[in-house]
Amino acid sequence: MAELIQITDPIKDIEKLKKCAKYVDEGGLVVFPTETVYGIACRVDKKSLARLDEVKVRNPEKRYTLHIGNKNKLSEFVPNLTPPAKKLVNNAWPGPLTIVFELSNDVLRKLKDKFGKETAEILYQNNTIGVRCPDQAVAAKLLDLCTFPVVAPSANTAGQPPATDGRQAYEQIGQLVDIVIDAGVCKYEKSSTVAIISSKGLKIARQGVYSEQQIRKMYNINILFVCTGNTCRSPIAEGLAKKKTAEKIGCNIDQLEDMGYKIESAGILAMNGISASEGSVRFCKSRNVSIAAHKSRKLTSEKLNSADYIFAMSNGHKNAIIQLCPQAGEKCMLLHDGLEISDPIGGDYQAYEECGELIEKAVEQRVNELFK
Repeated sequence: MAELIQITDPIKDIEKLKKCAKYVDEGGLVVFPTETVYGIACRVDKKSLARLDEVKVRNPEKRYTLHIGNKNKLSEFVPNLTPPAKKLVNNAWPGPLTIVFELSNDVLRKLKDKFGKETAEILYQNNTIGVRCPDQAVAAKLLDLCTFPVVAPSANTAGQPPATDGRQAYEQIGQLVDIVIDAGVCKYEKSSTVAIISSKGLKIARQGVYSEQQIRKMYNINILFVCTGNTCRSPIAEGLAKKKTAEKIGCNIDQLEDMGYKIESAGILAMNGISASEGSVRFCKSRNVSIAAHKSRKLTSEKLNSADYIFAMSNGHKNAIIQLCPQAGEKCMLLHDGLEISDPIGGDYQAYEECGELIEKAVEQRVNELFK
């Protein structure tokens, strides 16, 4: 029967946790708490995983999820995150979310060289890896103390629900593992949400603690362009930014939101429902961008609060934005760094062309900055 170890404070009980981590590093199985359900910590090697498969009565081809104690360790296993993926990791971790990341063949070749063939084949299957970063102090410290990568399925036997407190885990699976850490009842008593981030965007594979709406809010990059009436400058910027971003990530403009990018514009004095000016439509058409269907939108505090990046055409617009929503100041900047973009309204097409060219140059720079 497993040893039952009670741990409630990872600082005071550090020696107990070191003992547990040592067991995992040596190939043992240790049941530990997370904020969702209890899991079984297992070192990533074939021998340890063969034993875990027996405990779970699981097909050896079925994958297990990598667990990390700190989200900053993700880059060791998944380099080069997209901007929406970075946002999701920063907002949702540590927390009740498992993320399955898709990786390119080139990246996988480098990771195989880094980890070795056996470890890489266990962690990465079908060009993907599932990763979890628990929001539970005991779990985080245990995982940090382990020298080798750790996977962890839920602590339950076949056909039984995952254990949500230490005593339940001990009674259900104690005869099959080496140590059970009892840290009381899990915060949520419910499985994590599982999200897949691939070349096709974000998909929710399993509903859990987080709803799909919450996940998408934490994932989407919201870019907002602001001018006065939202019929000239900001619609041009919106249209060009959509084109440049779609080119960067290799999708169609109408697929941008599915890929995690919401790009829009608004005006501080706009009336809702006014079409874009003729000069703006003509300039964008010259760049193979259509804004003919654009309708003006009045700037609101809600739009400012939800935006990740706010680009204003002038300092006057910046001041109006901050007055409407003071907390937006830290994410608001001039579209053209150090230069205000004048309103072409009332001018001839040459005025719109000169304005559009300035916006085009600035938008390209801002989009490039986003993907650094």
